[in-house]
Amino acid sequence: MMEQKDPAHFWYAVNSTEIVQMPARQLETFGTTVFNYYMVSELMDTVDQVRVREGKVQAERPRVLTPTSYARLLLDGFGDEAREFIEWVRSNRRDLRVLQYGFMIKKQEVTEQIYSESVDEVLSRVRRHVDGRDDPLSAIVCGVDKPWEVCILKLLVEIIGNSAPGNVEDLQRRQLFPDHEGVTGATRRRVEEAFRAAAKDPSRINELGSFLQEKNLFAQYEDRFFALLRTAKR
Repeated sequence: MMEQKDPAHFWYAVNSTEIVQMPARQLETFGTTVFNYYMVSELMDTVDQVRVREGKVQAERPRVLTPTSYARLLLDGFGDEAREFIEWVRSNRRDLRVLQYGFMIKKQEVTEQIYSESVDEVLSRVRRHVDGRDDPLSAIVCGVDKPWEVCILKLLVEIIGNSAPGNVEDLQRRQLFPDHEGVTGATRRRVEEAFRAAAKDPSRINELGSFLQEKNLFAQYEDRFFALLRTAKR
């Protein structure tokens, strides 16, 4: 008989996770960010046996979605409990607002070591190690030994939440948020520049048309394009 999943399993992991130290730097707005994590967890049914997992998480640059789409986290290498947690995140509107430009998350190779010490002693050990590295992209998490991946995803959500204000400011500055028709301000600006160039030099009208087709905007600018074309033929 197939083992039944405990619906509270990943909730227990979420509620038992403590973010001991966050990365000092935010996620990059226009590039990939790789941060290091140290996951500290007490072995189940074992006293003073603590596992430390060390690994990396790669976050791709935030991707702005159209207004008709909602955020997704694309996971590579995480288990079912992690996916259940992501579904919960997606159902929370406040978090969706933070995640709406989307991230590609990849779990990298994980190394682990077991210490015969208390959790507090191991955390002190890990803190000293991280402080010695002086790495602004390191995080320390204390949570459950299984499913430990959910603890890392909770860390990820916290990192995204801390990074979001700066990411949004960067994206707004470059006019990369789409309007109600799904077109960014930066693209609208390029369209206007292309129209002005074609008005001054009719030989660039075909270039304008190709650009509109490439951006799937020809239908929106069709009347204006043909008006420009008629003017050029006079």
